Amino acid sequence: MDPKTTALIHHPYQPPAGFGAVPVAVHKASTVLFPDTAALRARTWKEKTGYTYGLHGTPTSFVLEERIAALEGGLQTLLVPSGLAAIASVDLALLKAGDTLLLPDNVYGPSRELARQELAGWGIAHRLYDPLDPASLDAALASVAPGTTPLVWLEAAGSVTMEFPDLPALLQIARRHGALAALDNTWGAGIAFDAFDLEPGRGSAPLGVDICVQALTKYPSGGADVLMGSVTTRDEALHLRLKLGHMRLGWGVGANDVEFVLRALPSLALRYAAHDRAARRLAHWWSRRPEVVQVLHPALEGSPGHAHWQALCGARDAAAGLFSVVFDERHAPARVDAFVDALRLFGIGYSWAGPLSLAVPYDLSAMRAQPAWCGTLVRFSVGLEAVEDLEADCAQALAQAFGA
Repeated sequence: MDPKTTALIHHPYQPPAGFGAVPVAVHKASTVLFPDTAALRARTWKEKTGYTYGLHGTPTSFVLEERIAALEGGLQTLLVPSGLAAIASVDLALLKAGDTLLLPDNVYGPSRELARQELAGWGIAHRLYDPLDPASLDAALASVAPGTTPLVWLEAAGSVTMEFPDLPALLQIARRHGALAALDNTWGAGIAFDAFDLEPGRGSAPLGVDICVQALTKYPSGGADVLMGSVTTRDEALHLRLKLGHMRLGWGVGANDVEFVLRALPSLALRYAAHDRAARRLAHWWSRRPEVVQVLHPALEGSPGHAHWQALCGARDAAAGLFSVVFDERHAPARVDAFVDALRLFGIGYSWAGPLSLAVPYDLSAMRAQPAWCGTLVRFSVGLEAVEDLEADCAQALAQAFGA
């Protein structure tokens, strides 16, 4: 064999140190090299004091973890391949047979299915509670078997129907029962409120969740081209429990995806505010339409939990670019589908927080244990198009579908 092939792998050249640039360097590796066997045996993957294997972190992923922790107000962050993987990693690391999981009735659908299928098969029970009724959570926790540590999931705002709960009240109930509390903070994105300090000014012992997860797929990425999630904590012992589970499950993220999120983070606050402004304007436009009976947007008066949004997010006046409308029952689901099909600027697809606006119809009766509404709902994710164009698109689609 040509000796040049060996030289291509073992070439002695090393580029000079000290290269500085705005973007974070992208490090890709599965194998990490050690200078000697002593270093191999001495290094630990549990702390960010060195590198052991690509799955346990690179300089690039460490930077993103630290920046997400800062965004959330936490101290440690783990990266996983999706938002659902973030939820699953928490459940699998903290729950065992005989334990109980508490979920809000408006929980993200795949999280509920994870509980109903996989977790139930492993002997882990789950109960649903009404997120707008703290007494419902209190009663659910009171029924949990003694000697176990239940896990309570919180969402703000709730999936699809956008109810905004009284997070401090729910968290105080969880604390009283000795439960761990985890928040899906994808909607808030670390911008709308601080999950680890829900009552600013409270003092040296802030009221905050134990765990905060995000689908970095959404606002931190912003390009509709990345799947990634994060799990953030402030307690070192809890972080280690989660990190051990993270290692045993083999969670890992690609370096190029990490690069995309790092590139997008500096514009996160600007994009979040732009989505918010456009969504509120379009939501107000829909509130004047006779075809709908309710507009579900936490920042709009009359939306379920608006007062709780005002108390928690009002000082920052922040909300995501997401809202739903409930069509009058007299309009058949097929007519609502026809409206969605007639939209020209809105894509039909799941997820949100990308540059393209999206619309998805849902059947409320199939989504909730105790549906608060009847009729068909359409959830809008407002992108970065001119809002005047989005209003015109909705108007023409209504005219086509309803003759309005």
